[in-house]
Amino acid sequence: MKLLDKNKNIKKILIGTHNKGKIREISYLIKNKIKKITPFDLGIKSPRETGKTFKQNAELKAKFFYNKSKIVSISDDSGLSIKCLDNKPGIYSARWAKKYGSFQNAMKRIIQLVHHKNNKKNNNKATFFCALTLQLTNKKKISVLGKIDGSISNKIIGTKGFGYDPIFIPKGYKKTFGQMSKRKKILMDHRFIAFKKLKAKINIL
Repeated sequence: MKLLDKNKNIKKILIGTHNKGKIREISYLIKNKIKKITPFDLGIKSPRETGKTFKQNAELKAKFFYNKSKIVSISDDSGLSIKCLDNKPGIYSARWAKKYGSFQNAMKRIIQLVHHKNNKKNNNKATFFCALTLQLTNKKKISVLGKIDGSISNKIIGTKGFGYDPIFIPKGYKKTFGQMSKRKKILMDHRFIAFKKLKAKINIL
């Protein structure tokens, strides 16, 4: 596949996000020999997220950062979809945090809404989604989607991770992402699942 052959020797990559938690996780997954650059290093602001899906937002961000930097760029769009809330906040997950003043406040509101919707139904199922796009050139990109199922806890538990991690309990576990060690969480979450799919398509990362 020519796409792989031409890009085997990538020396640096721009991690296209201003979210420091995402920068840490994506940096952790990429090979050490590849130099990681962030928008903070280059003084690049983030684009408006006008997509209607995680994939569309990941793609528009990756292309935006590539066009601004001319460096191979990787961008993520991720969020938490809660079944009883009609899959909200979904692609608006970060915007909910902004709307309510912080992720802490947004998590409190989510717990209230889930409790109100459920009553005695105990329907607190949720899914974390992550779309990843690697923009190789102006016209060449690879996009993948990762997801992990779980449930919403009845309170905020744990101080690790970031975003909605302290209220998400992955299926098969009793702890929230916010209670797990950095390594354990990074090597099992939705971003890791997406990253594995990306590596299977282009093994340069």
